[in-house]
Amino acid sequence: MYTTAPRAAAPPAAATASPARIASIDALRGFDMFWITGGDTLALALGKWLGWSWLIYQMEHVEWEGFVFYDLIFPLFMFLVGVVLPYSLSRYEGRPREAHLRILRRAALLVILGWVNWGVLDFNFAEMRWPGVLQRIGLGYLGAAFAVLYLGLRGRIVFTVSLLFGYWAILLLVPRPGGVAGDLTMEGNLVGWLDRTVLPGTMCCYTHGDNEGILSTIPAIATVMLGVFAGTWLRTSRPPAEKAQGLVIAGLASLAVGFLWWPLFPVIKNLWTSSYVMLAGGWSLLLLALFYYVIDVKGYRAWAFPFIVIGMNAITIYVAQNFIDFDGIARFFLGGVASLFSAAAGAVVLAAGAVAVRWLFLRYLYANGTFLRV
Repeated sequence: MYTTAPRAAAPPAAATASPARIASIDALRGFDMFWITGGDTLALALGKWLGWSWLIYQMEHVEWEGFVFYDLIFPLFMFLVGVVLPYSLSRYEGRPREAHLRILRRAALLVILGWVNWGVLDFNFAEMRWPGVLQRIGLGYLGAAFAVLYLGLRGRIVFTVSLLFGYWAILLLVPRPGGVAGDLTMEGNLVGWLDRTVLPGTMCCYTHGDNEGILSTIPAIATVMLGVFAGTWLRTSRPPAEKAQGLVIAGLASLAVGFLWWPLFPVIKNLWTSSYVMLAGGWSLLLLALFYYVIDVKGYRAWAFPFIVIGMNAITIYVAQNFIDFDGIARFFLGGVASLFSAAAGAVVLAAGAVAVRWLFLRYLYANGTFLRV
């Protein structure tokens, strides 16, 4: 649902009311969402205009095995879902029934929003994609939230390790019908076969399966759990600088595990392999450490305000851009200006304009204290 805070000369109450709120989490979420709400298009346009092939390479998903910056965007968001769980569920201590209702409602709303985002209201179910980004977030949240509610630290560690090694064991030991165990090729993997066999409608985003399909949801829950561990650490009474240091150490350790695991269980985003979970988790921890240290420890917050505006309404902009033609608005106002430059430079102008239009939309919501609370 949407919540609306009263107008005020000061920042909106939703941004400042809770003393437990950590500004760096909102800023990092906004930084993450920036790239899938126009920032990627702007970076690609800049790369083509300036001839920066390295930038173009980092802003396009690896086709199968490998890892680039753009492969971090989705797991970083899921990681941040986990970071806030110890905070959001702490208010339900001693009230498990209310916690259950909140968890189930939020997970269901995310799944439904995902279906709406992919066109369920068109009633063209034969072409409908049933898995998706918001659906995976909802299911990841569901699994991790109940782990936070009912497991202590040791139980959460066992749960997370079991998800990662259990998924590895399934793909290592269980062949698809007519295939061989351990086949992780695009055509022969068990994950894609199960999606093709069970899921109705269409799939995305590779030919032989869905990159947010059934089996790969198992390690995706582990991605959220890595965020839970980070959030639990941030809630301790340790000095802030020590918390930042701990996040760095954990991030480096996670990267080491991911790289060491890679030869045995390749890093493949479309399969959300366990090595991919650890690699993306390592970078997520390091980014959280950086944002937390700069914003919450050192107090340098002004630069992060544009990201906070995005981060406070992350789901809103993700859904809204499928219904509001932000690119068309940018072309309407800046098309004439863009035509004065070369095609490559004009594309940069239009991409920057589309980013600005999205941000101004979110800035308006922020100024009015309107936030989507799923």
